[in-house]
Amino acid sequence: MTQSPWQPISPEKPARPVREPLSRERIVDTAMRMLVEQGYEAVSMRKVAQALGTGPASLYAHVANKQELDNLLVNRAAREMEFPEPDPDNWQEQLKASMREMLRVMRAYPGVARAAIGQIPLGEQAMLSTERFLAILKAGNLPDQAAAWAVDLIPLYVTAVAFEESVQRTWEWTEDDIEGFVSELRSYFNSLDPQRFPITIALAGALTSGGSGDERFEFGIQVITAGLASLARQQG
Repeated sequence: MTQSPWQPISPEKPARPVREPLSRERIVDTAMRMLVEQGYEAVSMRKVAQALGTGPASLYAHVANKQELDNLLVNRAAREMEFPEPDPDNWQEQLKASMREMLRVMRAYPGVARAAIGQIPLGEQAMLSTERFLAILKAGNLPDQAAAWAVDLIPLYVTAVAFEESVQRTWEWTEDDIEGFVSELRSYFNSLDPQRFPITIALAGALTSGGSGDERFEFGIQVITAGLASLARQQG
């Protein structure tokens, strides 16, 4: 039946925008963005769901709980780590370079270090990072048990450095902030009871100097690498 010419024409209803289906990838994308912009404490299953315009129950169909979400965030960050091909003649420098690379990625995603603490990295990308560290350690002819413990020790050290930086938000510190903090800390050490803390007072200058956080990090990776080198089996 044709429409009467006197009947008002009903306006067409606007098409509803097609909502992108929820997926694990979208959840991790959103959580990672929140992690970088707002910090680790801002990332909860409820808040991620709100950012995606859905309810927490929808998230649980893709991610079991907050612990799994943390693992997924660590795994996502591990995608960006680059490792050299193991070289037995250069394994110590390669190990140092790989530790620097891990710190670089954690600095690029503030909050990832907090997500990594206490986690066993079982995601595919995180496991590949472990595999590559092991390959470098074995290229250095380390005993199996030493390599196994080292691949646990190394991320603990790097993660602790990155976590401390994220808590202190060191990237926001100015030169005046640093000088003021160091000055106050040195004054505190010097105010201690000399009968109980004679060495601390004597080393107050050294304890509150030593350059930037990068220099301290380099000292740590040098100590770790030298210690592991001392355990390497001699060829021949």
